[in-house]
Amino acid sequence: MKFLIFFISVFLFADKLIVPIPENAPYNKEKAKLGKYLFFDTLLSRDKTVSCASCHNPKFGWADKRAVSIGVYGRKGFIQSPTVLNARFNFVQMWDGSCKNLKTQINLPIHNTFEMDMTNKLVEKRLNNSKFYKKEFQKIYHTKYITFDMVKDAIAEFEKALYTPNCKFDLYLKGKAKLTKEEKKGYMLFKVYGCIICHNGVNIGGNSFQKIGVIHPIKDCIGDRYSLTHNPADKCVYKVPTLRNIALTAPYFHDASAKTLLDAVEKMGYYNLGINIPIKDAKSIVKFLKTLTGKKPKFLEDSM
Repeated sequence: MKFLIFFISVFLFADKLIVPIPENAPYNKEKAKLGKYLFFDTLLSRDKTVSCASCHNPKFGWADKRAVSIGVYGRKGFIQSPTVLNARFNFVQMWDGSCKNLKTQINLPIHNTFEMDMTNKLVEKRLNNSKFYKKEFQKIYHTKYITFDMVKDAIAEFEKALYTPNCKFDLYLKGKAKLTKEEKKGYMLFKVYGCIICHNGVNIGGNSFQKIGVIHPIKDCIGDRYSLTHNPADKCVYKVPTLRNIALTAPYFHDASAKTLLDAVEKMGYYNLGINIPIKDAKSIVKFLKTLTGKKPKFLEDSM
């Protein structure tokens, strides 16, 4: 009875569970411009072949279309690289939640031997040997010596600028747009099947840890919370990914096992609900998910 009341409450008040992205989220524009240079600069990788954008590619929703990313010297990663769009709204960063904010998250790819394989000192050495970066950092940080902490600060500020307001669904919530009949049906089914219980808030995800494989266990839980906490309750538990711009960021899940949105919806139905969602329903949910593609970050338009 309690579960039924909870489910009914979720359905009735679901519109309030998803919050539109603010049209103007604060960030430092000068730092963001500098961070943009750094984000796309291969100078930050040991063999000078990989940048942050190599694994978070603007062409693919600022994510990676590959199952795993390729780092320096052709080294393969072990988990799918998610989008950095709207990452500022996540309550923690990384699939396992190992980083509390954008700035601390930058440590991992920079230092990881399978990604950029750099040390703080080597980053500082290369940037301090650059006349361009010396000039830019001095203008913003008022110092003659570039530190790794400043580098992280600038990149994090750029990532803060990568937010995508006014998707069709946000506009619908604001009363400024109408959904098609099929999109409305998809939204209703998104609530009926309980997707909204985990995918809610401003990022429609990114605000809780949840288990994948609740009913039918999955085979590979690499990079889960358990690998960090060693708590048996955290096996196959991950930070819930954002659904914003989800139509742009295939493949899906930590292991890239879902190649399409339809595949992802059907897999979640099987693994977490223990049901085979009818194909018509799954397709309707996909129609709704496609309304979550937001506007291009204003900062990128202004800075081009």
